[in-house]
Amino acid sequence: MLYPELFKQLEAVRWNMDSDIAWDRFDAGLLTEEQAQTIKMNAITEWAALPATEMFLRDNRDDSDFSAFMSVWFFEEQKHSLVLMEYLRRFRPDLVPTEQELHEVRFEFDPAPALETLMLHFCGEVRLNHWYRRAAEWHTEPVIRQIYETLAKDEARHGGAYLRYMKRAMGRFGDEARAAFAKVGVLMASARRTAQALHPTNLHVNEALFPRDTVQSRLPDPAWLERWLDQQIQFDATWESKVVDRILHNLSLLMERSFTSVQELNRFRKEMAARVAAASAATAAPRPGTAG
Repeated sequence: MLYPELFKQLEAVRWNMDSDIAWDRFDAGLLTEEQAQTIKMNAITEWAALPATEMFLRDNRDDSDFSAFMSVWFFEEQKHSLVLMEYLRRFRPDLVPTEQELHEVRFEFDPAPALETLMLHFCGEVRLNHWYRRAAEWHTEPVIRQIYETLAKDEARHGGAYLRYMKRAMGRFGDEARAAFAKVGVLMASARRTAQALHPTNLHVNEALFPRDTVQSRLPDPAWLERWLDQQIQFDATWESKVVDRILHNLSLLMERSFTSVQELNRFRKEMAARVAAASAATAAPRPGTAG
């Protein structure tokens, strides 16, 4: 089991919201209205760890190890929402999200293949780590800068934990896992070719609720994320390249094969898909001398 070891590792570096955040360094003159509004939107977005956890537990009922790890991931992700709300409570109480605003992002996600969902959230943690690092640079008020730097480190550790479960999955499912991880990796490393930000909170996850079936579509300001990325923290091509490089680097280590571009990963995806299809066909084919 991975859960006991991951619990110890994450417990050892867990930060305390009261003592590790330098609340007394707050400088009201360095917090703009624009920045304060983005903190509210991020607090609500982080609350979506609640429906994501419900999805993970539902779709991984046969995996008690991973489901137990969700207790750690869920706690730390909800803490992200909480520390952002605590910042607002202390310094901009008029912007603290209401319980209804938080509840709006709790909705059911359609069932999805567990392996692909695992890879999707690994990439999401990598991307969020970079978003928060950039947000820390954009903000001018020192306390919220420290908070975003702290959250970024948590997201990086979460990505590392997901990577451990991906490695375990390859040992269990072989080429099926490799094919699933490569498929989602190609998608999540191709954000420069898409009109929307590729993160789990910005993907459609409930067909019956379309178009209000993304976390971002259920925020008080559904257009916030794109504006935050493009105009505010200016998550440009240079930063996007850092995300792609991290995804490709980690997949190279995981697959023990070098991927220096999305194109190389896509060729690997096709290779794995062909191998999975061939293995499936061989299993389905009748044995010689048996009835067809």
